[in-house]
Amino acid sequence: MLSKLFWIFISFFIISLLSLFVVIFFDLLNSNFNKVEDAKYYKSKVIKSSSLNKNVLKVMTWNIKFAAARIDMFFDCHGDRETITKKEVINNLSELSKKIKEINPDILFLQEVDIKSNRTSNVDQAQYILDNTELNYGYYASQWKSWYIPKHSIGKINTGSLILSKYHIKKGKRYELPLINEQNIITQYFYLKRNFLVADLDINNNHIKLINTHLSAFSKDETKTRQINKIEDFLNNLNQNKTKFILGGDFNTLPPNSNNVNKFPDSVCKGEFEANDFSKESEWLSPLYNSFNSAILLSSYQDNNDKYFTHTTDKKGYWNRKLDYIFSNGILKNGETIQKNTMDLSDHAPIIVDYILD
Repeated sequence: MLSKLFWIFISFFIISLLSLFVVIFFDLLNSNFNKVEDAKYYKSKVIKSSSLNKNVLKVMTWNIKFAAARIDMFFDCHGDRETITKKEVINNLSELSKKIKEINPDILFLQEVDIKSNRTSNVDQAQYILDNTELNYGYYASQWKSWYIPKHSIGKINTGSLILSKYHIKKGKRYELPLINEQNIITQYFYLKRNFLVADLDINNNHIKLINTHLSAFSKDETKTRQINKIEDFLNNLNQNKTKFILGGDFNTLPPNSNNVNKFPDSVCKGEFEANDFSKESEWLSPLYNSFNSAILLSSYQDNNDKYFTHTTDKKGYWNRKLDYIFSNGILKNGETIQKNTMDLSDHAPIIVDYILD
């Protein structure tokens, strides 16, 4: 009897494993991407009139935590929520949109934007933000999509990065970034696939590449530095061709010479979602700082780290590390981290800067 049950179990295991490989090989859950592919184009239902202020573009980057605000999600390890009600999503998007309207950027880079995902009650967050701010056009690139994720009640998911603009943008493209090497093929298939999103802006005889990215958060190998290197190669090529660019995003690593690189007070996760030690990453962003202009000068950050922190997972605490950046080969002025009155809106604070047109 035991022998028969054993073989039934083995047969079931083999069939399940083969079925899983068929799903992965044929991408039956629509989870894979091409190396380069077109981004999804968006525009506001009502196009709002806009005019430049003194030949300056106000640029902003913000990780909005898929409109979860300060709900304690399972991956923060401060709570165990897995999904968000439609009422919560709409309320949080409304508050995010109010803050965006208050800051009034011309160009906005957003990370962690959900598009009709099960965990956020199937709301198209990109369309909502366009329709409820002064921004008119957008491109979206997914970093995690699947018709079904079999963990944490995630189910259908589509979340990624978004470039929004008051002015017409075109040629949106999604470029893949390296996956986490230490993950096996099954985990990679169901996991996030990082990228950088590029769109073209032509304004006042200026041609500018707008670039948005969100790098790996929980890798324990050197995935992030490989991702940074690929973006740097792309930027260097633009620079050599004398093409202006603005890069914004959540890099999930610290600036060089940060005072604190580990044992953050809000980091209570262990295992899969632990992101508490950046000690081996201290120079990974040095090439970007050395080659290009930054919204927040490295010297300013080193004089006062606290003033420029952009992240904490603890809604009862305060910002305690800098993970978010804006870089450019153009002129940047008046860079600022908006720490005040943003703590309740996301686990990241936004950064703004003025880009000076030629």
